[in-house]
Amino acid sequence: MADRELPRKIEPFLLMLLREFPVVAIIGPRQCGKSTLAHRILPHLTPNVYLDLELPSDMVRLRDPEAYLSMQADSTVCLDEIQRYPDLFPVLRALVDRDRRPGRFLILGSASPDLLRQSTETLAGRIAYVELSPFAIDEVPATHDIRTHWMRGGFPESYLAGDDAASFRWRERFVRTFLDRDIPALGIDVTRTSLERFWTMVAASNATIVNRAKLADPVGVSPQTIARYLDILESTFMIRLLRPFFLNTKKRLVRSPKVYLRDSGVLHSLLGIRTWDELYGHPAIGASWEAYAVEQILSSASEWQPSFYRTSAGAEIDLVLRRGARTVAVEFKSTQSPRVTRGFYQAVEDTGATERYIVAPLARQELIPFGRQTYLCRPEDLIARLD
Repeated sequence: MADRELPRKIEPFLLMLLREFPVVAIIGPRQCGKSTLAHRILPHLTPNVYLDLELPSDMVRLRDPEAYLSMQADSTVCLDEIQRYPDLFPVLRALVDRDRRPGRFLILGSASPDLLRQSTETLAGRIAYVELSPFAIDEVPATHDIRTHWMRGGFPESYLAGDDAASFRWRERFVRTFLDRDIPALGIDVTRTSLERFWTMVAASNATIVNRAKLADPVGVSPQTIARYLDILESTFMIRLLRPFFLNTKKRLVRSPKVYLRDSGVLHSLLGIRTWDELYGHPAIGASWEAYAVEQILSSASEWQPSFYRTSAGAEIDLVLRRGARTVAVEFKSTQSPRVTRGFYQAVEDTGATERYIVAPLARQELIPFGRQTYLCRPEDLIARLD
């Protein structure tokens, strides 16, 4: 199966934005399918020009970017790997201010808007951002085993590999390339060995509260440097930091964020987990499932405000989702026969959550009453109820 056979759910939304904004940016980690998606939609935008800024032959055309791009005024110009050429942003602004026709530029980048600060500042009011994740659970055929997606993650080359061994080899190369080429290409000055060691430690601490001092000692850096490393991995879409739920109360709440590796396949690669049997018997399986399910839900619940809730007394909700008057409490369990502690229901009472779910890797589509107005379900069942 090729990745072109799996349509991306944001494609209609992306085409709509290209009819409304002069510049649209698809951002997301490298190798998540941004270029493939661009090639899928460019035929809808004619005439068009595609430039890969990693190719010397395409870079030659931009020796005088204003002159070349002015010649393409009637085309949609796609600029792939825009983070390699940040000096283009002021040029794009000047051209857009001269002609604000929608769909002038489609830019692809492997860094967040915060990391590409120049684009945020220069193109403010002229650009719409769309984040593309690796394949999400609602983009994978329903006939596929959820365990394959969980085990391999959603990067197309990993998920669609011929077998688990080939998938694992791809992810090992991905990690090496990220450290050796992608980080330096973003102009980030960081010691490769330290960042690799830190990334591996974060994998071992996946789905836990961030303790910068505890992470700093083994890496041999300061807590301030750990904060910078967290920013780097978050801005390049490798980790997600989930902030704590705010409640105006006298209860002592945890203030630090939780950290998740966003792709479960990369997590398993960093932990040396190669097969489902190894994952099933690994002590990290619970944290792995939580990180996997959190990412699937949040990749589809962009209109919801996510957080977690934990008190020093032990009341805890893994994921709290808020939108308008709705507050949803979600607990994650890697077993099909889960048990929930009293602390979950205490936290539900504290937060006022009226919808409560236990998300587990169930074998089929189900919504099972679990008592106390709580339901047991799969990630995709919860996603459907959040629409």
